[in-house]
Amino acid sequence: LRMLQVKLIVTGDDFGYCPRRNQGIVDCFLAGAVSNVSLLVNGSAAADAAKLARRYNIPIGLHANLSEGSPVCEVLKTNSSLLNQDGFFHGKMGFRKALSKGLLNMSEVKQELKAQVELFRELTGHLPPHMDGHQHVHVLPEVRHVFAEVLEEYGVKYTRVPIEPGLHNCDWIPPSLMDFYLRVEEDSFNTVDVFTRHGIRWPDIYIGLSTMGKNMSVSNIWSAIDTAIADFTSKAPSPAQPMAESRTVTIELMVHPGYPSVPPVGGCGEGPDDFSQSWERLHELQTLIKPELQSHYKTRNIQLCSFKDL
Repeated sequence: LRMLQVKLIVTGDDFGYCPRRNQGIVDCFLAGAVSNVSLLVNGSAAADAAKLARRYNIPIGLHANLSEGSPVCEVLKTNSSLLNQDGFFHGKMGFRKALSKGLLNMSEVKQELKAQVELFRELTGHLPPHMDGHQHVHVLPEVRHVFAEVLEEYGVKYTRVPIEPGLHNCDWIPPSLMDFYLRVEEDSFNTVDVFTRHGIRWPDIYIGLSTMGKNMSVSNIWSAIDTAIADFTSKAPSPAQPMAESRTVTIELMVHPGYPSVPPVGGCGEGPDDFSQSWERLHELQTLIKPELQSHYKTRNIQLCSFKDL
């Protein structure tokens, strides 16, 4: 049995959130620790992020945002179901609540997603090779259909489906957060058919919930990758892809490195959130650039790449 070849996409989310986030993500990319980024086009430093991506040739996709800050679509900035009484998006949990109450207008969701793709193209000069959702809004009921339509319309091939193997066994995740993750997982399972019908693809494996923030460590990333690969290879191979041949498995590792935001700078219109100001971002950055993580990739035949290399 030939050694499994692993293609690993390490995606730095929230590029464009603030200058210190941008700097942290670029430092990670230059250190070979991040291979791909996801841009928040409504982030306060989005234009700067797009320039940095161009300067350093960083593969960049779109981090579609319907939950934090302000919309980019002019028409929706004043009067829209996507806004709370303060005139901002409803927030991570607020968006989910409004959705479950049937208060969100899906044509406005579509309008905003398209406006974000257009702004991405304006900032970067190209369409996003991949597009995922900030705070995993893209796998939510109803939203998933609209999201898939937008990707299909623009010919965006790749997305993210946040189903993490072994998540259930991660006893270090606090119950409230685990509860949220398991809902994200359930929504993701229910999204697979929708994305498949629209011809959208995603990597074989997703990792990133169990390794976020203070929970990130070199050994934690290794074991998440090992668990995921074991889980993937244990599933019966299809006749079209017999195990005996050397096969490639693709993994996306979602990360959030950066230097902590210093208010009032940053955010998507409302200033930076707590996670962005916390030491956890810096902790991720410092963990990702550790040489022992890099050398582990080499010994395990893990090749870092981006979506356009798939």
